[in-house]
Amino acid sequence: MRELLTLHPVPIHIQADEAPWVKRVTDASDSDLVLHESGDTVTVGEIPIELIHTPGHTPGSQCFLVANRLVAGDTLFLDGCGRTDLPGSDSREMYYSLTQRLAKVPDDAVLYPGHLYSPEPSAPMGETRQHNFVFRPKSVEQWTAMFGG
Repeated sequence: MRELLTLHPVPIHIQADEAPWVKRVTDASDSDLVLHESGDTVTVGEIPIELIHTPGHTPGSQCFLVANRLVAGDTLFLDGCGRTDLPGSDSREMYYSLTQRLAKVPDDAVLYPGHLYSPEPSAPMGETRQHNFVFRPKSVEQWTAMFGG
């Protein structure tokens, strides 16, 4: 990683609490990193992007809210969510990410998941909340009974 950063010095934007791990596995230094907290806004060109830290699938999972569109990666799919049985995954954190951290995303925002595991490539968050089975448990206890933890 150090060689790549020397050839093409670009800042690495990461969730602040992931910095020690990122530095350890990439050999990046403090000066290579731009640390963020959930809720920060990053502007790319003239486009503001809100960062939403959504741990669960991985500790550093992020979603991006851009112009009322949610780019969700592996956190949320139209019909499911990211796996939580992998090293570093956390089923309880996934529940909180889906039900609390993403609660700020309006129902009319369009969800764009990281994988096409459903017939349609996108859907409004309100429809997703209504039809996606991951929103059926109403407590972390129900969630862990249904999905493990």
